[in-house]
Amino acid sequence: MRTLIVIPIIHTEQDMGSLLEQIKQEYVTRYGQEKWAQHLQSIDEVWSGIRRMIEALELPYASVRLYQDGLPLCGKEADIVKEVAAQGSKNHQLLVHLMEQGARLMGTEDPHMLLQEYQFLQGALGSGEQGHENQRVDQSRRLLSERDRFIAGRINATLSAGEIGLLFLGLAHSVEPLLDADILVRHLLPSLREQQEKAVW
Repeated sequence: MRTLIVIPIIHTEQDMGSLLEQIKQEYVTRYGQEKWAQHLQSIDEVWSGIRRMIEALELPYASVRLYQDGLPLCGKEADIVKEVAAQGSKNHQLLVHLMEQGARLMGTEDPHMLLQEYQFLQGALGSGEQGHENQRVDQSRRLLSERDRFIAGRINATLSAGEIGLLFLGLAHSVEPLLDADILVRHLLPSLREQQEKAVW
């Protein structure tokens, strides 16, 4: 039996860099700087809670593999995670902590697909054009679906019998249906999973 624990994540400024800066500007324009500061504070609190919940599991870290949304398979995964952690990312600081406990970090995503989606999102945010909305939505879903297939393939191929995977994954993803049948999936925050299933995308 293989076990995968899915951990829902919220991307921060440190995780997304200049792309989130565009989103921040729109958010501040609409809701104000104070609301943005409250938003960032709530994200920090979520990450503190996630860390406590993982530590409470008392996992056998030598048998744990870490899979991270947005982390390319490139041979320099640990360097990327440490660099983003140093910039203040709570998500990546947690990964570093788990690695220090003995967990193994895995390249999770196809770098070419990540680049395609980044370029697509930059274009979509920067265009300001009306119309073609259905086309943009379809393209976004297609890119996300391709990423999900790759992520699932990585987990299927690298998570061995008796091991536990921790998958840090954004709520828009749908990897679970693509996993091998012998992988037992658990959700660190089941209530968030239920909300996702009820949401209309």
